[in-house]
Amino acid sequence: MFNRANSNNEQPLEALQEKPGALGRLRERLSKSRRGFVENLRRVLWNRTAIERGLYDELEETLIEADLGVITTARLVEELKRAAREKQVTDPQHLYGLLESQITAILSEGDRSLRLEGVKPVVYLFAGVNGSGKTTTIGKLAYQLGAQGKNVLLAAADTFRAAAIEQLEIWSERARADIVKHKQGSDPAAVAYDAAEAAVARGADFLMVDTAGRLQTKVNLMEEMKKIKRVIAKKLPDAPHETLLVMDATTGQNGLSQAKLFTEALDVTGIVLTKLDGTAKGGIIVAIKNELAIPVKLIGVGEGMDDLRPFDPAEFVKALFE
Repeated sequence: MFNRANSNNEQPLEALQEKPGALGRLRERLSKSRRGFVENLRRVLWNRTAIERGLYDELEETLIEADLGVITTARLVEELKRAAREKQVTDPQHLYGLLESQITAILSEGDRSLRLEGVKPVVYLFAGVNGSGKTTTIGKLAYQLGAQGKNVLLAAADTFRAAAIEQLEIWSERARADIVKHKQGSDPAAVAYDAAEAAVARGADFLMVDTAGRLQTKVNLMEEMKKIKRVIAKKLPDAPHETLLVMDATTGQNGLSQAKLFTEALDVTGIVLTKLDGTAKGGIIVAIKNELAIPVKLIGVGEGMDDLRPFDPAEFVKALFE
């Protein structure tokens, strides 16, 4: 059971993450991307004394290499050219600040807030391919909410792998969260429905549903996800309140192609981008936001419980650029 916090002391998830030195810690976690992107960017801009066509061509190559992708890179370079003309910029180094502002603007578009209240229970459904970090994300989020005195219930709807159920059980113990599970091979939708019933009966604040890692090309598995959503809605109208697609940042453009197919099949409300500390191509986060028009709501920047954090565009770009 949970040790519940006094309701008067409850705080939003964002407040839980606000700790001294948070920006410095994020900058440290993004060190690979800083070396792989920012240093190359500075080399392009700092080694010139004037803005000419060759600069923009080299800049395009640098952005694409950082996994921003062709579409997003084209948008940024065109906007950069326009801004440079309008502001009459002649010093290449000044383009650095303009690019920083443009990336921040793209990442700030849309509502990035994670549904935390308004109904009880709030239901989160997690999707993604194997190895993306779904179960770990669920465990860390449950832990953080539990630390605020929230009653969290986990649903082990990944019934294809016994290891998946065991892994979620371990996380439920760490997070001091109850878990609803069936035997391996059981109907995932039945697990989800039983978990929804249990969440209501136990007065849970949150229900988090883990699902089997699936390739986006497997039509039957995508249909199964839709079935899970339908059975949850039968018990809890308007649920799930968040359908979160968990993506591994180290997969780069391959992850983006996966996400496009997932979002076509499911009503994805937000992205959780994991393992940002393990990639030199953190620019994928810009491509995801620009091409999918789906907000990145959470990022994973390490193994620690507090290394899953709400995504703050200004903070992220500052940690990357400065």
